[in-house]
Amino acid sequence: MKRPWNIPSLAVYSLATYEKGKVNMNICTYVSAVSMKPKRYAVAVFHGTKTLKNLKSNKNAVLQLLGEEQYPLIRMLGKTSGKQYDKSEWLSKRNRTIQWKGHTVLKDASAYIQLSYHSEINAGDHHLYIFDVIAYKSNSEHILTTEILSQKKLIRI
Repeated sequence: MKRPWNIPSLAVYSLATYEKGKVNMNICTYVSAVSMKPKRYAVAVFHGTKTLKNLKSNKNAVLQLLGEEQYPLIRMLGKTSGKQYDKSEWLSKRNRTIQWKGHTVLKDASAYIQLSYHSEINAGDHHLYIFDVIAYKSNSEHILTTEILSQKKLIRI
């Protein structure tokens, strides 16, 4: 039997953060809409990551809801550290990014959500960021989920 937190199939996101004109992206599944008015999202960011470092200096980010066909990006974005590897360069060389609202984002994501920092708390091995939604764009209803990642043998649940 699955552990309780693995029973639901969760949406898979990538949080794009920015520093000195470069983008870094990670994978996150600990993401939830937490308020309708104002529209807010909670995003958990793992300690010691490039994403966390970027958020300390630039409080704006873009949350990208990944599309079903973006599962091949999981190894690079989720299992490679931005501290040791330039994800911006890797994505650019493979023509995987576009500009949206002045931000570098992944091509073909199911949705983009432009975020502005509201608050944060230390939540154990993650920092929990609360962001205000500034803008959004939906592109497709075919989203990447943890169930798909499990079927592709990219994660165990």
